[in-house]
Amino acid sequence: MHAVLADRNKQYRVATGDRLLIDLNTSLEPGSEITFDKVCFLGGDDPKIGEPFVEGASVTAKVLRQEVKGPKLIIQKFKRRKNYRRRTGFRARYTEILIEAIKA
Repeated sequence: MHAVLADRNKQYRVATGDRLLIDLNTSLEPGSEITFDKVCFLGGDDPKIGEPFVEGASVTAKVLRQEVKGPKLIIQKFKRRKNYRRRTGFRARYTEILIEAIKA
């Protein structure tokens, strides 16, 4: 069984046992449990599509690490013949969770 859950403006397709990187949430502590009530889709033998969310469905996850750094992105700006070059970097911060249960 898999599900599509909505968390703060993003949607993720998850199954039981998946490790997932969500946007950083500083209020979560490692080892704590989090429940996602906004489930858009439940797949499996009897799929259910929510309008906009499936009633009574939830996804339970355990927080593994509070802060994980993503890959470094290089932002480079360049204008030819103007002696203009700018180079900066950015690393997004995530929270790592483990999906434990999907309840329909």
